Amino acid sequence: MTSRLIPVEIIILPTPAEVGRVAAAKIASIVADKPTAVIGLATGSSPQGIYQDLQRRIAAGEISFAQARGFALDEYVGIPLDHPESYASVIARDVVGPLGFDASRVRVPDGRATDIEFAAKEYDAAIRAAGGIDVQILGIGANGHIGFNEPTSSFASRTRIKTLAPSTREANARFFDSLDQVPTHCMTQGLGTILEARQLVLVAQGSTKAAAVAAAVEGPLSSFVPGSALQLHQHATVVVDEAAAADLQLGDYYRYTYEHKPEWQRFE
Repeated sequence: MTSRLIPVEIIILPTPAEVGRVAAAKIASIVADKPTAVIGLATGSSPQGIYQDLQRRIAAGEISFAQARGFALDEYVGIPLDHPESYASVIARDVVGPLGFDASRVRVPDGRATDIEFAAKEYDAAIRAAGGIDVQILGIGANGHIGFNEPTSSFASRTRIKTLAPSTREANARFFDSLDQVPTHCMTQGLGTILEARQLVLVAQGSTKAAAVAAAVEGPLSSFVPGSALQLHQHATVVVDEAAAADLQLGDYYRYTYEHKPEWQRFE
């Protein structure tokens, strides 16, 4: 068995609202230091608290995303661009508008491209041309996926087309009228692409994520748990609520280290 590395900062908080607030504080600190920061944008329910708290900070005049750039983590393949659940639509509706991004500075993988392989390579090239991602926002699936990197994904993988696991399609069916409407394929940043971001911020809420969180941050490195790739990153922060932290063996230690974090290391 591969030894676990855990260079990851793990923050356990009482509620989902606190998860969003603290993770948003991390993002805000990066944007405050670098207004032109490149942000890796995730969709789904997990990061919604982050975006809501960032809206509050923008309204208070603390930060601005007007000069920032954004790259979405993934997109469905074959879904119409104007479909309300295409990630192009979701990013425009939930992130670009509310956070005041310049829409021309935000990219989403082209899941409608006739040459998906070329489009995937071009997406990675665009990230590199932008100077790389300063901070990547992530959620984690119940099966341990990050982005749409399903179990058995290579840690060296680049942006590419992937087949969605049945469990992932079932989890995402709540956003569609039926399971049959959920696409079977996606384009996703690869684990190798994600690991090139300068900082990673992963959030998880609820008991259904507890096993995946524990496997990702305390288990061995394994392609069966794509989230365990975070252990290879020097600046990864995992922010979870008590329910998502339920299976962590070292939960008390993580609470203690966060409570006693030196002032100079704090970002909120």
